Amino acid sequence: MKRVLITGASSGIGRQLALDYQADGWQVTACGRDETRLAELAAANIETLTFDSRVLADCQRAADTAGELDLLILNAGSCEYIDDAQHFDSLLFARVMETNLVATGHALAAFLPRLRRGGRLALVSSSVTWLALPRAEAYGASKAALDYLAASLRVDLASRDIHVSLVKPGFVATPLTARNDFPMPALLTPEQASYAIRHGLARGQHTVAFPRRLVWGLRLLGALPTGWWLRLSRFLTRPKDVSA
Repeated sequence: MKRVLITGASSGIGRQLALDYQADGWQVTACGRDETRLAELAAANIETLTFDSRVLADCQRAADTAGELDLLILNAGSCEYIDDAQHFDSLLFARVMETNLVATGHALAAFLPRLRRGGRLALVSSSVTWLALPRAEAYGASKAALDYLAASLRVDLASRDIHVSLVKPGFVATPLTARNDFPMPALLTPEQASYAIRHGLARGQHTVAFPRRLVWGLRLLGALPTGWWLRLSRFLTRPKDVSA
């Protein structure tokens, strides 16, 4: 039986991946910080590990019980927006970087040695890295760093027969995105996101980006001259009208 370990599995995409991989016949280890939410997965006979990936020692202790893996999905992350860039919130910036990037490094140090030869590592980034968006300085920068990290790891791990995939979802209806105060085009359900990720990884895709219509839209907008995009961005990312 193949074995997958998923971080950030207490809610959203990670939780759905854990349920779906189990249904597909995999042995699943679901990881997260929220013991109460993970208990729901444990009740479904999914193995769980509770730890804080921002703490290297916690990751290493968890890895001691993880066993060998065929697939490692590093999905844990958070999103906070900087509301006033002129008064840059460096503490918020550091907090997001620690959760999305530094913690990924800790997880790699702890769990990457558990991947079998021929196994696959998947880092969950975001489609936002194709296009700079207002207020996303911290989130976007952290995810762009994951893009580079995945590309570099892909080169360095190839000789060890470990494959690396970068997952770049669009907007997915999760507790995290529920806090967004702007329109989210092509919003997907966690089930749809899980399907796209699992099938992309099964096909060995280096980059699993979805939904296609949003991805191509972002890439096209990102190719516009900077001045054009600056004008468009003020319209496209205006706050929702919540008066209705």
